[in-house]
Amino acid sequence: MKKYLVYFKNKFILTGTFFLVYALFLDDIDLFSMIGDARKLSNIEATKLEVSTKLNKTRTTLKQLRYYSEIERYAREEKFFKKDNEDIFVISYE
Repeated sequence: MKKYLVYFKNKFILTGTFFLVYALFLDDIDLFSMIGDARKLSNIEATKLEVSTKLNKTRTTLKQLRYYSEIERYAREEKFFKKDNEDIFVISYE
């Protein structure tokens, strides 16, 4: 134990140790907040990728819907709209 006390009597080692403990655990931007921020960033990037994929799909659909026949096809296939004199049967596979 006395062997380690000799090192802590040196003011440079003591100051360096204090700074290291402060920087890793006590500061506003400590080690744990940096890890949390990295996780949040990866979640946000994944969400950004999903949103950009949905945006591209929506843009493609909007380009297709410039014509009346495409609007009718989209309404019937995607939104299950029907004419007054017809019935729609939805078949789903489980």
